Amino acid sequence: MEAKWIWENPHWPEYTFEVSRLVARLGAARRAQGRLEMVVRLLDPALAREALAEAMKVEGLSTSAIEGEVLNPESIAASVARQLDLPRDPAVPLDPEAEGLVAVLHDAVQSFRGPLTLARLCGWQGGLFPGGWSDLHRVAAGRLRPGEVVVASGPVGRQTIHFEAVPRMRLEPEMDAFIAWFNGSQGSLDGLIRAGLAHLWLVTLHPFEDGNGRIARALTDMALAQDGGRPDGLIRMSARILAVRKEYYAALQEAQQPRHGLDATAWLGWFLTQLEAACAGSEQVIQKTLAKARFWSARRDLQLNERQRKVLNRLLDAGPGGFEGGLSARRYGSITHSSKPTATRDLKDLLDTGCLVSRGLGGRSTSFELPWEELLG
Repeated sequence: MEAKWIWENPHWPEYTFEVSRLVARLGAARRAQGRLEMVVRLLDPALAREALAEAMKVEGLSTSAIEGEVLNPESIAASVARQLDLPRDPAVPLDPEAEGLVAVLHDAVQSFRGPLTLARLCGWQGGLFPGGWSDLHRVAAGRLRPGEVVVASGPVGRQTIHFEAVPRMRLEPEMDAFIAWFNGSQGSLDGLIRAGLAHLWLVTLHPFEDGNGRIARALTDMALAQDGGRPDGLIRMSARILAVRKEYYAALQEAQQPRHGLDATAWLGWFLTQLEAACAGSEQVIQKTLAKARFWSARRDLQLNERQRKVLNRLLDAGPGGFEGGLSARRYGSITHSSKPTATRDLKDLLDTGCLVSRGLGGRSTSFELPWEELLG
C-alpha cells in the first residue's frame, strides 16, 4: 500500500539527495559564508561581541514572529545583554519568556561543541514555556509530547489533514535515531547539508507539543556553528525565514510529501538559497554595529541628555530605513514622554550638533534621521 505520510516509507529516515543538483547553490552559500567569516575576523573583540548581541536579539524576535508571537524587543535585548555580560538598561525588567528563549539561543551556539541529547532538547523546549504555559493554555513543557499531532485546516467535520507526525508510540526510538545521526554525522557530511537535513528531520518528527519550529531553528544554528567551528553565532536563519515565511512552510510541506520518497534535494536547494541570503543579512548586522560604534566614537564629548541618547540608540538599533516614516517631534515626544516644546528643543540641539539630519519640506512634513551616508561610508 502506498505510504500516506513520509515516515511510513520503508526506508525512513534514510534521506537522500542529488549532489549534482546542489553544487551551484552549495558553492554560492559557501562563498557567502566565507565573506561573512572574513568580516567577522576583522572585528575587534568588543565589536564582535556587540554584533553577536544584535544577532541574538534579531534571532529571538524573528524565530518567535515566525510562530505569530510578538515579544518585547527591549526585554529580548535585556536578556541578551545579561547572557553576554554586557551593560543593560536597568529600567527594563527581565521577562521569563524572553529569558528562556535567549538562553536556548545562547546554549545552541556558544555550547555547540557539547553533544546533543534528549535531555538538552527537552531543556530547550521547557525554557520556551516558563511555568508550562503557551499563550493561555497549558503545554507539556520539558518533555516529549503526550499524544498525536495532526496539522489540519477547515471547519470541524470537513477538515483537510495536511500532515500527521510520527505516532507517539514510536517517538522515543525515533528521537534516539535522530540524535545518534546528529552526533555522528559531523565531519562525515557537508555541514550545510547536515544543517538543512537536521531541520527537516526534526520538524517532521514534531517531538514536542509546542515550540518545534523554534527548537528546529535553534538546532540549525547549532549545526551551522559546528560547521564553522566557531561560537560567533552570526550565521542565523530565523530572520531570513521570517522574510519568506510562506515559502518556508510551503517548502517544508512539500518536502514531507510521500510522493517524493525520501529525496530531500528540493528542500536542501531551498535551504541553501536562504542560507546565502542569511549570510548577507548577518553582514548588514555587522555594518549596523560598526555604524553605531562610529557614531558614538565621533560624538563621545557631546553633552546629551538621557532623552536624546535613548532616541539616538533607538534609531541606531533600527538601522537604515528601519524607523518607518522617520522621526518627528511628535514621535520623539511619545518615545521620551516629553512635551512638544521639550521635544522640539531636543531635536534642534541634535540637528545643530550633526547627530541628526532633516528630511522633508519643513513644518509638519519634516522628519529626522541619522546621517546614515556618513556612518555607512
